[in-house]
Amino acid sequence: MRSLRPLVGALAVGLLAAASSAAPDYLPGSRVVPRYARVRPPFRLSVVGPGVIDGGAYVAPNVTAPTTATVIAAGKGGDDVADLHVVPAPPPRRGLIAVATYDGGIVLHDPVTFAILGTLATGGAPSDVAIGRDGTIAAPDTSGTTITRIARDPWTVSRVDDVPLGNEILADDATGAFFVSDRDVGGNGALTRVAADGTVTRVITGATAEGLALDATRGIVYVGNVNDGTVLAVDALSMKPIRRIPAVPRVFGIALSPDGGTLYAVANQSLAARMLAKAGYVGAISLGPTPALAHRSAVIPFPLGIALDAADRRVFVTDEGADAIDVLDARTLRAAHAPLATCRTPWKPTFDAASGRLYVPCARANRVDVVDGRSLRRVAGAPFATGAYPLGIAVSQER
Repeated sequence: MRSLRPLVGALAVGLLAAASSAAPDYLPGSRVVPRYARVRPPFRLSVVGPGVIDGGAYVAPNVTAPTTATVIAAGKGGDDVADLHVVPAPPPRRGLIAVATYDGGIVLHDPVTFAILGTLATGGAPSDVAIGRDGTIAAPDTSGTTITRIARDPWTVSRVDDVPLGNEILADDATGAFFVSDRDVGGNGALTRVAADGTVTRVITGATAEGLALDATRGIVYVGNVNDGTVLAVDALSMKPIRRIPAVPRVFGIALSPDGGTLYAVANQSLAARMLAKAGYVGAISLGPTPALAHRSAVIPFPLGIALDAADRRVFVTDEGADAIDVLDARTLRAAHAPLATCRTPWKPTFDAASGRLYVPCARANRVDVVDGRSLRRVAGAPFATGAYPLGIAVSQER
């Protein structure tokens, strides 16, 4: 008979939204406060089955086979129960598509069938996700102060604090560190470096840090600052500013050419938006001794994210105003193809050079679109369903 382990001295005071499926399969290490129909916070939680209650959340254990735990909520308005399904972690060398979903956590998919392998509920609101060369998965919490890191061999979930209001994240394979753009730290945007050992260092970058790009050869991180229209170049090891680069208005997504000589920056503006009533576009900035705008795209209704296909010299730009993907020539920023129709509210795109595929999270569709980079045609099975409000994607191949 399963034992009942009551929570002592801790009350749940909020609800963590689950993935978009009715009964998501949670991965080990998930932190979940399930939805209840008949009781509202504050309430006391207990669990029947594997796992524990910690800080008002159910924490899923490591399991070797799919199992179910029942979490009981007892409050002034009565009691309620929720059955949570826990599944084993995927094998450490298996290829994955990781999707950061604002309302669901990190959702892992099979890269061939796109089937959901499981959801890692982070206890917060992931805004982006990155995968390091060793397979470590990391995601910031855009409404909190932590990043969640998942080591895969063995599967271990840990959290690093003092990373406030994260927007984008990228992995530095040379050192095993992760870089996070912080939306607001004491009134300014910032860049936080989380070393492999968990050490946190930070530098103020400008007003509202968002986009990130890494020049791995030279050890430089570029940070776009939305509300001052600049990009700050930062030394990746010392975290000292190198130079501030005038970019484009409301610089949102950024990308860097492989030779480190050209920075692409998205002006996240729209003629149709009351507060942003200026034309959106993409600018190519030459990073010589005196940075200068070398090329500028035609008007894009409401550009947001950007990804570079260096091999075919294409720039992909998500357009949240037209639910489309603009395809530009990386050398001139002229249209290389008619815009590709996609699902609702495309966000930060990811181009996976290993597979030659472009992945686009569609925030308001709860789906991910996939386009073959060579043919520019949608891949069979796409767009596929994922967790609620996807914002970022990372891909790892089988190792």
